[in-house]
Amino acid sequence: MGKNKTSHLLVIRLSALGDVAMTVPVLLALTRQFPDIRITVLTRAFFRPLFEDIPNVSVQIADVKGKHKGFLGLWRLFKELKKLNFDAIADLHHVLRSQILKLFFLSTGIRFIQINKGRKEKRALTVWKRKEITPLRSTHELYADVFRALGYPITLEASDIKKKAKPTNIVSKYLGDTKFKYIGIAPFAAFKSKMYPLPLMEKVVEQLNNTNQYKIILFGGGPAEQEQMQKLASIYTNCINAVGAFSFKEELVVLSNLDLMVAMDSGNAHLAAMYGVPTITLWGVTHPFAGFAPFGQDIANALLANREQYPFIPTSVYGNKFPPAYEQAITSIDLQEVVKKIQSILD
Repeated sequence: MGKNKTSHLLVIRLSALGDVAMTVPVLLALTRQFPDIRITVLTRAFFRPLFEDIPNVSVQIADVKGKHKGFLGLWRLFKELKKLNFDAIADLHHVLRSQILKLFFLSTGIRFIQINKGRKEKRALTVWKRKEITPLRSTHELYADVFRALGYPITLEASDIKKKAKPTNIVSKYLGDTKFKYIGIAPFAAFKSKMYPLPLMEKVVEQLNNTNQYKIILFGGGPAEQEQMQKLASIYTNCINAVGAFSFKEELVVLSNLDLMVAMDSGNAHLAAMYGVPTITLWGVTHPFAGFAPFGQDIANALLANREQYPFIPTSVYGNKFPPAYEQAITSIDLQEVVKKIQSILD
């Protein structure tokens, strides 16, 4: 497909938050290098704000728990998508739902390219034995490979990030005095093996709070996490709780105005990196070499569990599989190392 040819692409990525956020730099690169292209992203309604300000990108909602649930629901979704007249389809998800959609689209003759997730390489990387590990292709590059296969030879650049959002009145009031540098801390992850224990993270918060130089903004989701973060915010004067305080769209505005994010191997790391915010990540039984490092971040910003003590790391791609005693591997990251890394970036 030529650079000046107007084409309409369907891009499929339904979940999860971090994986959807990782599509953003790739779509920014695509629209930068092919400005005449039209893109429709098929995803869940919650993720719409991620794409709202990307040129030539619109969102089509997949209601996978409602009208698009099950085989008949996917047939209904196919009929809706077919009316939008796509020239090609980029499946960045490659799961059962998108496989079924691919079968439906066979009759249309529309090119349908699916991501190669590199499962064989990831299995080799996460086998439980002592190993010398080498970095695999990043998920961002695997996404870009799909567009390359469709005839769009894109190159990802560090500048392929979203612009800082102007704070709304609500966000400005929430952030308060701008003399502070804003540090986001997102201590949660899908699995305990990827979470820096809250007692250790609280000590990090305490040291940062006591400098009186930073405003610490706590991120998470759900009632239990909200309660835990509110407890921290009530103890430390320079610490505020963002959990439950905003819509997802407003939370992205807050994230974009951070000076630094501290996160686990989780979605919040990718949301911050999407805006070019310096992002420190803490890794337990997973490892950035599996391809899920945040976009454009210095590898030195990834603080890793001690592999001399836990030589089987990485034990899994997602953090859900590990040998006995490995669940606490992330505690081998010294909290003073976390504090020093934060201060070295900000100061």
